[in-house]
Amino acid sequence: MKMATAQPASSHYLVSGASGLLGTALRQALAAGSLPVLQLVRRPPEGSNQLQWNPAAEPSVANPQALEGLAGVIHLAGANVAAHRWTAAYKREIAASRIDSTRALAATLARLSRPPQVLVVASATGFYGNRAAELLDETSSPGSGFLAGVCQKWEAAAQPAVDAGIRVVHLRLGVVLGPGPGALAAMLPLFRLGLGGRLGNGRQWMSWISLPDAVAATLFVLRTPALAGPVNLTAPNPVTNAQLTRALARALRRPAILPPPAFALRLALGPMADEALLASARVFPSRLLTSGFRFEHPTVAQALAAALQ
Repeated sequence: MKMATAQPASSHYLVSGASGLLGTALRQALAAGSLPVLQLVRRPPEGSNQLQWNPAAEPSVANPQALEGLAGVIHLAGANVAAHRWTAAYKREIAASRIDSTRALAATLARLSRPPQVLVVASATGFYGNRAAELLDETSSPGSGFLAGVCQKWEAAAQPAVDAGIRVVHLRLGVVLGPGPGALAAMLPLFRLGLGGRLGNGRQWMSWISLPDAVAATLFVLRTPALAGPVNLTAPNPVTNAQLTRALARALRRPAILPPPAFALRLALGPMADEALLASARVFPSRLLTSGFRFEHPTVAQALAAALQ
């Protein structure tokens, strides 16, 4: 492994997936700290703060020189896992949007004469697969299944950056609870009507994190040189699906008495139901906590109160 060359201090950060729930919040947080953000976009740029790229092209970024001397890169791009039924074609899109884009970006950064000191790449707690009530941390073995396989290849795709001496961090994200498009927004309409309920038997563990904590933890990782490799971006108190359902119903002052059975979810959604909704992953953020990060919303009740205010 060669070492990244020393470079002058820079305050600019590159962000892909900058229009998503976490990406938007990160852009706002960086801007509040007077840290300029350059966005990677697939469409033609709409301003000087945007840079067009195509992971399938070579080079993947139209103007690689614009990436010289960045303070850091945050790669969040990826097709929405729950946007469509998992046809063979959409599974290929889910995988390619993560694996191929990460490999292309890592290779581009590795070729720079002044590469960034850190590359933070989104991953997911899906890395661990369906593990019942087993308590999982960053030392736990990978799981099996489609999502676990995608996550393993996704993380491995950043190897060109590692080989170039760039510090690479894989954010194994849990369910992000916050206002705006995301898991909570998908749940709210039914729950506000009193039509929500646990999924299946509700005993599957869900690892979550509030949006403010996800942003703060990402910034913490950027600024903590000792952190490299996998970092679980989850709150220290995972809950079962039934516990999350009850907490959301209490926060909205609505009943939650209409649980869809597992067979109905499988009939409606196919394999996505088992891996994205009924799988159990009880994930603990060991590396964040031992590195000194402190959560603003350590309980799901606190996270929901913040998201719904």
